[in-house]
Amino acid sequence: MPTNLRAHAMALPLQALLSSLLLFVLVLPHVHARGGHAIAHGRHATPGHHIAHPKHHRPKFRPGPWNSAHATFYGGSDGSGAAGGACGYNSGKNGYGLQTVALSQAMFNNGQKCGACYEIKCMDDPQWCKPGQPSLFVTATDHCPPNYNLPSDNGGWCNPPRQHFDISQPAFLQIAEYKAGIVPIHFRRVPCKKEGGIRFTMTGNPYFYLVLVWNVGGAGDVVSVQVKGNKKLKWTTMKRNWGQNWETNAMLVGESLTFRVRASDGRSSTSWHIAPKNWQFGQTYEGKNFK
Repeated sequence: MPTNLRAHAMALPLQALLSSLLLFVLVLPHVHARGGHAIAHGRHATPGHHIAHPKHHRPKFRPGPWNSAHATFYGGSDGSGAAGGACGYNSGKNGYGLQTVALSQAMFNNGQKCGACYEIKCMDDPQWCKPGQPSLFVTATDHCPPNYNLPSDNGGWCNPPRQHFDISQPAFLQIAEYKAGIVPIHFRRVPCKKEGGIRFTMTGNPYFYLVLVWNVGGAGDVVSVQVKGNKKLKWTTMKRNWGQNWETNAMLVGESLTFRVRASDGRSSTSWHIAPKNWQFGQTYEGKNFK
């Protein structure tokens, strides 16, 4: 073979090799291995592979700003009359004790503030405020209804748009004198400190399920509840029935139940398989709480 033809024949494979190397160098920065598989960056990922995104952790609930309002009290000196309420809790059985408060119409917000915690100080009334300005920590467990037959500044304390606290009598007496009746206060939202996990009490029947969510830490007030089974039941969003009672018509019987609770600060807590597949109505199950 002539020399010039031999040189041309040898140049062809060399050009092909150089082209392949150049293509490999251009593609390499856009591909990386994950779990033994190559995943391309860009709009279209390799089918069957999930690209993980970093999780965004929300900060813990922090105390809010101080505001001004007024406080009264209700119920007996032993807390009688303040044990139940529009949130669905039984203050004695559900661990809230006597440190509870009923919120005015504007604050209660159709039950959305059930479980929220507040720090309250009796202020600017030396005659009736207890000396030393001690702080009172309470949980919202009830609704103080409006009384439109009375003016907002004379008996209709819980009429909109007033922010008002109607406190159980034993708690009220920690910061003010009984004879005061009503006192000016400063208040702020604070993190709820609860012992143990979030509780889920199952009520209803096989055709209508009602779950009371209580003992919630952190922000305390729940804005969303989802439930999931271990078999057929996929993630299902429950609906607020009243207070912190959440309902669903989805079939829960025979499923081991997982609950996901979202609080007003946007944080979520998932309690995996806390109710066994043979769970019973009337039973309470403990899950994971907010820290």
